[in-house]
Amino acid sequence: MVRALVPDALWERVVPLLPTPKKKKPGRPRVDERAALEAIVFVLRTGIPWEMLPTKQFGLSGMTTWRRLEQWTRAGVFEQLRRLLLNEMGQRGQVDFSRASIDSSTVRASKGGSSRARTRRTERRRAASIIFSSTEEGFRWPRV
Repeated sequence: MVRALVPDALWERVVPLLPTPKKKKPGRPRVDERAALEAIVFVLRTGIPWEMLPTKQFGLSGMTTWRRLEQWTRAGVFEQLRRLLLNEMGQRGQVDFSRASIDSSTVRASKGGSSRARTRRTERRRAASIIFSSTEEGFRWPRV
């Protein structure tokens, strides 16, 4: 590629966060971790489907890349990386919280608020059914 998707400075921060691979299994050797991270970044930046990842360019298939993303996500690699980078930026004074927002759908209200208002019903009786009932004379409206 013209430029690296994972610069050396970023890779040095990611390496200590990666889980150690399990016992060696018979079969193909494990794909290089940096190549896997570059493939993950490529797919996420371009938006291509995993199965369309250029295998020759990265040296691993889209399914292997997806599996590695899944393993690292479960191990908390990306959450730890996010915290590490935010802490570094915060120490340098590069984080501006004046433009931060909190989404109530992702932040739980642990105490539930001061009071819970009851929801008013908009109609006391049920709406009439619009389904026709068939008779010998033809169709007639159902009784409400």
